[in-house]
Amino acid sequence: MLYKQFQDKQLSSLGLGLMRLPIIDNDETQIDIDKAAEMVDYAIKNGINYFDTAWGYHGGNSEIVAGQLLRKYPRDSYYIASKFPGYDLNNMDKVEEIFEKQLEKTGMEYFDFYMLHNVCELNVNQYLDDEKYGIIPYLLKQKELGRIKHLGFSSHARLRTMKKFLDKVGEHMEFCQIQLNWLDWDFQKGGEKYKLLKARNIPAFVMEPLRGGKLANLPEDRATVLKDLRPDESIAAWGFRFLQSLDYIPVVLSGMSTMEQLKENIETMSERKRLTDKEGMVLMYAASGLVDPVPCTECRYCTTHCPLGLDIPMLLSLYNEHNANENDFISTMTIESLAENKRPSACINCKSCEDVCPQRIRISEFLADLAEAIE
Repeated sequence: MLYKQFQDKQLSSLGLGLMRLPIIDNDETQIDIDKAAEMVDYAIKNGINYFDTAWGYHGGNSEIVAGQLLRKYPRDSYYIASKFPGYDLNNMDKVEEIFEKQLEKTGMEYFDFYMLHNVCELNVNQYLDDEKYGIIPYLLKQKELGRIKHLGFSSHARLRTMKKFLDKVGEHMEFCQIQLNWLDWDFQKGGEKYKLLKARNIPAFVMEPLRGGKLANLPEDRATVLKDLRPDESIAAWGFRFLQSLDYIPVVLSGMSTMEQLKENIETMSERKRLTDKEGMVLMYAASGLVDPVPCTECRYCTTHCPLGLDIPMLLSLYNEHNANENDFISTMTIESLAENKRPSACINCKSCEDVCPQRIRISEFLADLAEAIE
C-alpha cells in the first residue's frame, strides 16, 4: 500500500468508504456484518488505515458497524472519519446532540477526521451562521478538547460557493473532500475545485474516483482504447492512476461493496503508475460524450427523505437507460414490475429529495418525464 503524508500522519492512499457495504436482501439499512467484517479485516491486513463513515450512511447503521468492526484493533492503528449531517437542514440546531450520538454509535472517544457534510448552496449560510447555529464554533471546541483531531468539510458545491465558505472559515479547515475523477474534472469543474484547494493550501481528499462504479464499466469502444494503451490494467485502475497523477491528494476513498473490488483496488494502489501526457489526453477523449443525462452516483441521500420510499437511484438509472437506447424495453419492463406506489408516477413533487441531493439533480422533473415516456 502506498502512503501519503498528512501533517504528522501517514495515510493509506486508498481509504475504505463505508457507504456501500455489503447488504442483505437489497435493503440498504441491513449491512451484512460477516461480509463487512471480512472486508475491513482484509483492508487493515493489507495496509488501509483510513475508514470513512457518516451519520446517514446505510440508514444510520454505517457508524455503528464501523465502530463495531474497528474497535477490535489498537486505536492508534487506524483513522476513522465521520461527518455532521448538514445536508439536512433539520439537523442544523442539533450539532451537539448529533456529535455526542456519533461518538456513542461508534464507541469512539474521538474522531481522527471530522467534516461538515456537503457544504453546498442549500446550507452554506446555515453552516456559517455562528449566532443562530454555532456549528463551527462547537466543532472547534471539540477539537480543542481532543475529540476531533482534524476538522474539514466535504462539498459538491459550485466553485463560487466553495470560495464563499473558504473566505469565511478557510483558516479552520484542514482538508476538504471533493468528488473528483477523470470525467468530473471538466463536467463538474472538479479540476477547478482541486486547484482552488491547492491554492488555499487545503489538501484534497477524493471521493467517487469511479463515479459510483460507472467509470469501471465503459462502452466497449472507449474501453478498447484504454486497454490498448495499458493491456495489463483494469478499466477501474485508470481512475486511480488519473488521481495518482495529481500531487495534492493524501487519500482516495472508494466505497467498495465486494472483496473482489477491495482486492483489485488495493493491488492498484500498492504501486504508483502515473499517466503520461499522451494517456491523459486519451482519457479526456474517452470522457467525451459519457455523461448520463442524470449524473446520479447512487449515494442514496434522496431515499432517506422520500416520504413514499421510492427507490430514486434505481428510477434515475432507468431514465438514463431509456434515453441511451432507442429500442429500450428493459426500463419499461422493470417499471411495470413495480407496485404502482413505487413507480415514478407516484412522485408527489415534494422535492424533499432534491434538497439533499449532492449532485443537485432535478429529481422530480426526471421522474415525471420517465413516467410520461414509459407509463
